[in-house]
Amino acid sequence: MSKIVIIGAGISGHTAAAHLRRKLSKEHEVLVVSPNRNYQWVPSNIWVGIGRMKSKELIFPLEPLYKRKGIGYKQAKVVSFHPEGNTIESKPFVAVEYVFGKNQGKTENITYDYLINATGPKLAFDMTEGLNPGTNKAYSVCTYDHAEHAWQGLKDLINQLKNSDKKAKVLIGTGHAKATCQGAAFEYILNVEKELVRHGVRNQVEVTWISNENDLGDFGMDGMLMDYNGFNMKSKDMIEMIFEDRDIKWILGAGVYKIEDGVAHYENLEGEYKTEEYDFAMLIPAFSGHGFKAFDKNDTDITEKLFKGFMIVDADYTPRPYEEWTVQDWPETYQNPSYKNIFAPGIAFAPPHSISKPRKSKNGTDIFPSPPRTGMPSGITAKLVADNIIDSIKSGKESLHHKGSMGNMGAACIASAGFGMTKGSGVSITTYPIVPDYIKYPETGGRDIGKTFGDIGLAGHWVKLSLHYAFIYKAKMKPFWWLIPE
Repeated sequence: MSKIVIIGAGISGHTAAAHLRRKLSKEHEVLVVSPNRNYQWVPSNIWVGIGRMKSKELIFPLEPLYKRKGIGYKQAKVVSFHPEGNTIESKPFVAVEYVFGKNQGKTENITYDYLINATGPKLAFDMTEGLNPGTNKAYSVCTYDHAEHAWQGLKDLINQLKNSDKKAKVLIGTGHAKATCQGAAFEYILNVEKELVRHGVRNQVEVTWISNENDLGDFGMDGMLMDYNGFNMKSKDMIEMIFEDRDIKWILGAGVYKIEDGVAHYENLEGEYKTEEYDFAMLIPAFSGHGFKAFDKNDTDITEKLFKGFMIVDADYTPRPYEEWTVQDWPETYQNPSYKNIFAPGIAFAPPHSISKPRKSKNGTDIFPSPPRTGMPSGITAKLVADNIIDSIKSGKESLHHKGSMGNMGAACIASAGFGMTKGSGVSITTYPIVPDYIKYPETGGRDIGKTFGDIGLAGHWVKLSLHYAFIYKAKMKPFWWLIPE
């Protein structure tokens, strides 16, 4: 019998647990450890943040589902990793602390044969002074409860504008010099702009995009050349066209470092320190590892064997100039090289290098996006990790036949704008590969132009709405859920 422990119940952790349970006999134990009580379909937080969807439509409790499906569940947070066990416990284990219920505050050592670290990122709001969701008129849509608060703040502003002739400023983008997830902020600014129009107050509001990107449409992927209606177009030009059409202003190369009540302080690449005032802001925080510690069997600290901020996997972390990094540096199996029974799919693994070109301000401050972490690769990598573990258990020896690098993996991103079957719109961008391969595709910016394209229109919104219902269905493990691709 094998025991597989999954830490985290987001897209990666939940996907891995579902596939493991479906394909392994009941003699093998599948256990999920997560501090969260609910599963949430994160992409739909955007609609919660504009009041067009309730959080209950994108979450459901984990424990009842796991109980029905034969998946163990402990609502706890990981305290430390012990991949060799210790002087008392010979098997590898993770030390956890319960965060809810009668066992709240108690600790336990959970042993495993295989461990999947799917903890995702820490939302490091503390890395930007004053960036605390719901304070200083600044909000977040990174979780469903954050998104609810954002809608309340936006709704209050809209109501104030409806009853007066006052002017207001909205600021949306990244809240740290190396923040990622520009795609979520981009989708939110389009939706907020659409809501201001719908409520009849758009002419009273100046809407501004602020980002650590050097160019619009970088999205942490160094931008892309795409097919747009039969023509080759840079993502920079496409996003500029969209913003100009909606009268959205933009500030680029901005490293936000401090938030005060209605004021964002930032440094730009020229080394200038500037401020931007606002009445409502949504700023994506920096993402970081959770600061886990690891110890060997003698309780000696071995954190550097497992973590480099995020978890170390089968990537090439050799420091090199940006121009010398290649797609071959990126991991394929998400296995830790020191402890072969530990894996880290999704957002939990440490990327080997930046995808966007690193840039420093004239003061020496790094201002550029970290590599993006999206739901589609998270699901794909979780499934391949689960399949490798399943094959290893069934064959009785290590099997790593399932592979998938972000250097040969595509991603589809759909940014909705508005809501409803007839009034919504969407910006659809498909990229292949995620990490550009400049050797294979030297003439088209490192990407296959036949598989990298953009579109704007109602169809994209329909797809986004369909994906919401399809992936909630899949996450609830309803009949034939596995037929829905990652």
